[in-house]
Amino acid sequence: MIEQIYTYFTIENVFLWLNIGVLPFWIVLMFFPHSRICKFLITSIFPLLIFSIIYSYLIYILFNNSYNFLENFNLYLGFDYLLNLLSDPSFTILLWTHFLAINLFCGGWMVKDSIKYYIPKFFIIISLILVYLVGPIGLFIYWIIKIFFAKKISLYD
Repeated sequence: MIEQIYTYFTIENVFLWLNIGVLPFWIVLMFFPHSRICKFLITSIFPLLIFSIIYSYLIYILFNNSYNFLENFNLYLGFDYLLNLLSDPSFTILLWTHFLAINLFCGGWMVKDSIKYYIPKFFIIISLILVYLVGPIGLFIYWIIKIFFAKKISLYD
């Protein structure tokens, strides 16, 4: 059975399913932030569990294909090393999975935080779209919006 899974879930298929699979999470975050579905399935440990399973599966595949994981640390040696690593589909899918998981975690945190400060859904949708597309800029915009609703500036919240 594991061989059937292994032959179907190639790196290209995992990439496709990751991109399709993350969209329902973002839709629920944007349009149903107060729902039980959002509370129990998105702002909980559930998405992190899913991404951990996918990441573990990718590591399993790459390990079986004799991927050199130590080479990943070359990305800290310079921009050329990073470009070289990004040309490898194995490294790129690991990085992309990491990126999607962190972005979704940030989106979930923003929704939970916005509920605490009674921030209107319109502002959250704008911030979530920005986090999905341009990560840090969306977080910064959310922080600016939060200042007005929390009525305080906190640099380490």
